[in-house]
Amino acid sequence: MLEIASGSGEHVTHFANTFNAALTFQPSDPDAGARASIDAWIEATVVLNVLPALALDASADSWPIQRADAVICINMIHIAPWEAAIGLMRRAARVLPAGDLLYLYDPYRRNGQHTAPSNEAIDRGLRLQNAEWGVRGLEAVAELARHGFGEPIIEEMPAASAYSLKAVER
Repeated sequence: MLEIASGSGEHVTHFANTFNAALTFQPSDPDAGARASIDAWIEATVVLNVLPALALDASADSWPIQRADAVICINMIHIAPWEAAIGLMRRAARVLPAGDLLYLYDPYRRNGQHTAPSNEAIDRGLRLQNAEWGVRGLEAVAELARHGFGEPIIEEMPAASAYSLKAVER
């Protein structure tokens, strides 16, 4: 399981503790500080099924990994330029065998509208930090996923302010 933009490392260590120890998790992040945090979380939680964090930029032309059985990306698309989402879809389609899963979780807009006041505030704050960041339209991300993957499965999450998008490769 390849995790893109693992951030602090809390998600990957939680998943590793929750799911079958037979699953191996590969965290990644383009930021050296984040990779150090990920590796510290791995050490602190004593998970044995998580590999050391890789330097991986979703928008790069190539990734330092050739194959994964699944790719997960949590909270990256809105805190990155759109090129990162494009790169994520293209490269994930290359590293995943046919029929395997790309799983995305982010806040999204639906039909051009924010789904919660908190998402609108997050969007405003992100765009003040970097004009290339912001809460994306779910429809645009789903359309992007259709290139290289089949029809995405979109699920509203319990908080009603975020959605998961599952794309299974054709």
